[in-house]
Amino acid sequence: MTLTPEQIEAALDDRELDYVRREASGSDVANYIIELPGVKKLKTTTLLTLGVHGARVEAFVCRHVDENFEGVYRYLLQRNRRLYGVSYTLDNAGDIYLTGRFAEVTEDELDRVLGQILEAADGDFNTLLELGFSTAIRREYDWRISRGEPLWNLKPFEHMLEGFPQFEPNPLPERKPRKKQ
Repeated sequence: MTLTPEQIEAALDDRELDYVRREASGSDVANYIIELPGVKKLKTTTLLTLGVHGARVEAFVCRHVDENFEGVYRYLLQRNRRLYGVSYTLDNAGDIYLTGRFAEVTEDELDRVLGQILEAADGDFNTLLELGFSTAIRREYDWRISRGEPLWNLKPFEHMLEGFPQFEPNPLPERKPRKKQ
């Protein structure tokens, strides 16, 4: 049986997810904008739309790639074969999204679909950046080196930057304990 909006909110609260509910005026549609916290991709903004005949999810993954379109699209299509309930798609601008539809919204199904979105968006993020933005990553690295800027957030791409100085092992300055007064 499909969950009520109150049950969906309780399920999102149980999972400690940040969300906002938006009602479409004059319709039976409820929208939830959900922030899924990640590691590689800090957050994945997901739209859950509840309609009369089921639900739809849409999550932004990555902007339009700069290069290697064929390699990126091949990766996305091959990845679609292993995803549950969602698939990669492009919008009119070429931005990459995960989308899916399901007839019934149960707590288990909501958990599975949101989990799949998080696993895919977070797990594939660095690969998509590497495939579609390698020139920009190298340019950013050169710019940071030339200005002595920190490199810690480029660590996942270290293998692409051979011949360059090593990343510093600790990106954050050491904190001194506060003295008690």
